[in-house]
Amino acid sequence: DTTLQAGISRLRQKPQRRHTADPDTRSGPKNAMADYAPMNAATLNCPFCSLHESRIMFGHPLAIVIRDAYPVAAGHTLVIPRRHVGSFFDLQPTERAAMLDLLDWAKGAVEREFAPDGYTIGINDGPAAGQTVPHVHLHLIPRRHGDVSDPRGGVRWVLPEKARYWT
Repeated sequence: DTTLQAGISRLRQKPQRRHTADPDTRSGPKNAMADYAPMNAATLNCPFCSLHESRIMFGHPLAIVIRDAYPVAAGHTLVIPRRHVGSFFDLQPTERAAMLDLLDWAKGAVEREFAPDGYTIGINDGPAAGQTVPHVHLHLIPRRHGDVSDPRGGVRWVLPEKARYWT
C-alpha cells in the first residue's frame, strides 16, 4: 500500500514541531492533536487529545510517542494514535501499522537511554481491562532483572488466581 509506505517514510524523518498560536488561548504552542481530534465531549476531557506538543518525543501523521506521565518504570513510554479512538480494534489498519512502527522507534529510544533487560508491552482495552483513558494507547514498559521477585507469567498477573500456570 503506497499510503502506508509514505507514512513509514515520514515516520523515519525527524518530527516537525509546529509553534503556532492556539486560537483558544491566544498564546503558546498549538495543541499537538488539534488537527486530529476535533473538539467534542469525548475529546475535551481526553488528556491525549489535549497534549502539549512539547510532550511528543516523536511524531507521525497517524500516531505519536510520549513518556508516560505516571511511569511504573524509568522510560515507561506510550504510543498513541492521533485520532481519538477508544479501542485498538476500532483503529484503521494504517493507524495500527503506524503504532507498531512507532513502537519499534520507541524501543530504540528506550534502549539507548535506559538499556533495560526486557519489556512489557500492553494495551488495556475497555474498562473491564483497566483502561482509564478512553483513547487507545500502547504501553512500552522497560523491565530490569529483579524489578519483581518472580517475573514469570508477566501480563498474566492481571488475573492473579490464574497467572501461575507452571505449578
